[in-house]
Amino acid sequence: MKVAELSNPVKSDWFADQGLRLDASPYVAGSMKTKKLLEQLPKTEPLARLTVGHNGGIFNGPMFRRVYLTDPEHSVPFLGTKDMMAADLTGLPRLRKSDAESSTLSYLQLKPGMTLISCSGFNAGRRAYVRPDMSDCWSSQDTLKVEPDPEKIKSGYLYAFLLSKFGESLVRGSVYGSAVKHIEPHHIAGLPVPRLGMKLEGQIHDLVEECARLRAEFQSSSVSATKDLFTSVGLPDLIDVRWHQQERDLGFEVPSVGSASLRALNFAPRAQRLVEKLGSVRGRSLGSICEGGSLRTGARFKRIDSDSEHGIRLVGQRQSFWLRPEGRWISEAHAPDDIRLQNETILIAARGTLGENEVYSRSILVTGSWLKHAYSQDYVRVVSGDSDVPGAYLFAFFRSEAAFRALRSFSVGGKQQEYHPRFLRELPVPLASPAARARIAATVRHAYKCRDQADVLEDRALALLTTAIEEAVG
Repeated sequence: MKVAELSNPVKSDWFADQGLRLDASPYVAGSMKTKKLLEQLPKTEPLARLTVGHNGGIFNGPMFRRVYLTDPEHSVPFLGTKDMMAADLTGLPRLRKSDAESSTLSYLQLKPGMTLISCSGFNAGRRAYVRPDMSDCWSSQDTLKVEPDPEKIKSGYLYAFLLSKFGESLVRGSVYGSAVKHIEPHHIAGLPVPRLGMKLEGQIHDLVEECARLRAEFQSSSVSATKDLFTSVGLPDLIDVRWHQQERDLGFEVPSVGSASLRALNFAPRAQRLVEKLGSVRGRSLGSICEGGSLRTGARFKRIDSDSEHGIRLVGQRQSFWLRPEGRWISEAHAPDDIRLQNETILIAARGTLGENEVYSRSILVTGSWLKHAYSQDYVRVVSGDSDVPGAYLFAFFRSEAAFRALRSFSVGGKQQEYHPRFLRELPVPLASPAARARIAATVRHAYKCRDQADVLEDRALALLTTAIEEAVG
């Protein structure tokens, strides 16, 4: 429970500033305190005066019937409030192109430099920056779009302010609702944006723009590594599996089954054809590659909460696919050793449901700055036991649609799915030539270095902005 600070009590005139809101959120969450702090700056401007475009440059969109397709020629990538936080945009759902380009929805196409704010749901108020590689995406009505006027403010600077602790407080203080949270465009139109001079704002903008470029490079390099792998092993047709364009598994016969499984999903023809194709080229089973390494889920344990100074951030399945995790902090002393991972461990989301947009069977690579985090038991930890098959190479395979579909066909369970251990061990992994393996691994490592450097630049931009504001009001 949050309470007002005795050093900064809620005052009666604040109620008028908040439209006579009687819920506690804007008063004890720091929103009013931040507004009073920013009033001490030499110059601020309302957000609505710095934007341009549809509805003045701050808008979400209408509710509409969503028709999803899979053919890229007739659909466009569609970004929801969870997807806008994702590091890898490869698996986005796709909206029917004729609907997206209609006069009703065409303005929902994203433009590089926009700031996105989730405006509906439990986590309303999250922010994201539209990178150069997101220009072909459309966004949902549950996402506020803030389009800066380039003649009045730099897009990267505006995003840095909205992402900072000051913007966080102001945006979160604008949230309305109880069970389902909401933010409407007019709720944030009056947010005071500090003006810190062209030189400093330009520096912050340049850092954010370079950060966006590096994150786009992370995406393109990851995709390139996967394409290189399937081309190198002689399976270029698996670059684009077109799963839903294949004949559906409506009825089929299995010549013989053993005691391993009687579940139809484990013998579905589409998946069987895919696994057979993976095994038709030079390669090894996943189990043999991981001998001397690891191929298992983590140990279950009781979480003991801690603070960031004395604990370690625990990352769960969903947040591990975000640009930056927001997991809870726990005591490392009361957790098993395997919450920390060795370099180039692949984590496969190991528990979940079979929804097309669920993270179950998706994979991440733990390397670089992400080695400092802890990870829950809900992943298969894949560690190569063969130095000739590095984790970076394996990740180029596991991030593919082919691996995703194969893994899902190994599912066992009721509502919550897991993998059949035998089928998982027998998964054939195509192996390119040693030179190609080294090249593909290098591409993946480059991608993750770009991602880490992007985080450093974003932190530097936030530090510049925060220091400037604190010094100006100090």
